[in-house]
Amino acid sequence: MMPWLFLALGLVILLLAGDALVRGAVNLSLRLGVPALIVSLTIVAFGTSAPELLIAIQAVLEDVPSIAMGNVVGSNTANILLVLGVPAIMTSLHTSECDTRKNYIYMLGATVLFIALAFCGVFTLWSGLVLLAALAFVLGSAFREARAHRRCGCEGDDDLEDIDEADPNMPYWRIGVYLVLGLIGLPLGADLLVDNGTEIARTYHVSERVIGLTLIAIGTSLPELATTVMAALRRQADVALGNVIGSNMFNLLAIVGVATFIGPIPVKPTFLMFDLWVMLAASLLLVPFVFFKQDITRTWGVVLTGLYLAYMVAVL
Repeated sequence: MMPWLFLALGLVILLLAGDALVRGAVNLSLRLGVPALIVSLTIVAFGTSAPELLIAIQAVLEDVPSIAMGNVVGSNTANILLVLGVPAIMTSLHTSECDTRKNYIYMLGATVLFIALAFCGVFTLWSGLVLLAALAFVLGSAFREARAHRRCGCEGDDDLEDIDEADPNMPYWRIGVYLVLGLIGLPLGADLLVDNGTEIARTYHVSERVIGLTLIAIGTSLPELATTVMAALRRQADVALGNVIGSNMFNLLAIVGVATFIGPIPVKPTFLMFDLWVMLAASLLLVPFVFFKQDITRTWGVVLTGLYLAYMVAVL
């Protein structure tokens, strides 16, 4: 029982630390005058992906890179099927009112690039640099778009309402406390999660790939799920869909890209034959909602969630 308890403790610490880091980073940026749009596109998306990043680094250090790979692929699949499916069951997401085509195309491009590099058999430092270059391009595009909005006066003061953690008047000492708690808690939680996840896998003769794709992937997708549920209840479909698309881009480009600086990440044949294609298929399921102005209704929510449960059964 102890590995399970420590794994749960690591997950709780990871989620709380990730939330603290996002709160601190968002409010520091706002106090320094960084536009809210840039904050939502970069810091919030990266903050919700921070647990995956720390787990990937820890997994490579612990010589269990399949956990890192499984966590990224599993989290992206969970983000689309589970993180959009569950809130849609609660209340329909009116994605027909959103225009996320540009960022969605970037996400698909990142997915195809990731799969192409995976077929090299191993993610090396050079693969990581390619992924980080693609991330720099996406962030540069977002920054230029934000500047254009500011120049034409399109950005309103209400942008801050879309960021739950935003408090422009938060004192610097409280921002500092959030940042310190986040920076201390993330590596601690990641260490507990990876160590005990690996021990559980070996005890029950389950591969690290399966642990990464299921237990750890679902756990690290909880911040995105919480954000999307709140956005759905507030009728903010653009925030829900944007959160998933942004998080998936960061997962593919930033996490493996940074982790390759620690060491190479081999790609097992099972990923190439099955898991990567499931991730791509899940990404393509968003086409009707992005390009054809379809809402993610309760029926679609049931379908997406059912597909995720079927994928879990297949993996296990």
